[in-house]
Amino acid sequence: MSLRKILPALFLLALARAAPNPAPFTPAGGLGTNSTPPVYRPMSDFDFQSMNLALNQEWIELDLFHHGLAQFSVEEFDAAGINADDRFLIEFMADQEVGHATMLTNILGPTAAKPCNYTYPFTTVREFVDFCQKLTRFGESGVYGFLEHLDSRPSAELLLQSITTEARQQMIFRQFEGLFPMPIWFTPGITQSMAWTLLSPYITSCPAENPHIVFQNFPPLNIVNNPSAIPLTNSTCFNESTYPAITHNRSVPLSAPGFQVDLTWEEPGKVTGYNDSYMTNSSAGAPQFVAWISQLNTTYTPLFNINGTSGSTLQPNGTIFGSGSAPVVNGTVFIAVTDSDTFVTPFNLTELNAHIVAGPAMYQSG
Repeated sequence: MSLRKILPALFLLALARAAPNPAPFTPAGGLGTNSTPPVYRPMSDFDFQSMNLALNQEWIELDLFHHGLAQFSVEEFDAAGINADDRFLIEFMADQEVGHATMLTNILGPTAAKPCNYTYPFTTVREFVDFCQKLTRFGESGVYGFLEHLDSRPSAELLLQSITTEARQQMIFRQFEGLFPMPIWFTPGITQSMAWTLLSPYITSCPAENPHIVFQNFPPLNIVNNPSAIPLTNSTCFNESTYPAITHNRSVPLSAPGFQVDLTWEEPGKVTGYNDSYMTNSSAGAPQFVAWISQLNTTYTPLFNINGTSGSTLQPNGTIFGSGSAPVVNGTVFIAVTDSDTFVTPFNLTELNAHIVAGPAMYQSG
């Protein structure tokens, strides 16, 4: 046999011997399942910016929980049905945020964001609980939106372990508010720009060395007649249907399909964000639809009564997989005004960014 024929055969044999064999009882495939030590660091600017946004979310949650506990008296908490054990749980949730912020700071390194100064939109215990329920919702969904797109899979694993804890926090605040704890089958993700748009109005100033957040700030969207759980539980005389508890099966929903939702929004180009260092932006055309981001779906409804920067729509109907126990719109969901009804799925939701006229806003449905 000639040397020309022998060399390719030897080369293939060497490759076969060098190829790692799968570990016992381990199927072929998967990412990061070999013996290479994991590196818990950003592997791209996308990683850094996404986790930096998540760190800013953790810092505000830490501050928020402490702030609410300090702002209101024991008597005010007791009158709202939040007893000493409940308050200890809120304090423990603040301790959880210390861990989450420390973990992300360790991953991001010396340029990681530091805590900022914040402004909160509540004056009562019930408003505090409602805001916590909503803030933890977009904090959770904001991470779900980018988690599977991170280049650093080891970092994604750590972030997953923190965000599953935040999911439990959101459910607990729903229980404190007298809402059904988990009225959905699937928790939606949102894009980084959507999360940053929701977060930025509450951050007033930050240390100058904090990294600039590159994600888009969409023009704010206001739901004029947003259903609210607060009027249902604003009495100091409680009954079975309003007292904070593990769960409540309400006979009267906060909203239902066909409910008219009235909206107003701002034009792009206004200063926003901490240190007045950001500007709202939209590349969308004329407003035509409202996108409802909930469960596995992004559902569109027509926008009508359009008058400049205002309009109305109707809460959509429909269920998940045809089940009457899983309305497509239920719980605390995200809505945005868009210029088209672009088809998107949970994995490519960023395709919607270019079509957002304003929003998202948080709609309290169900």
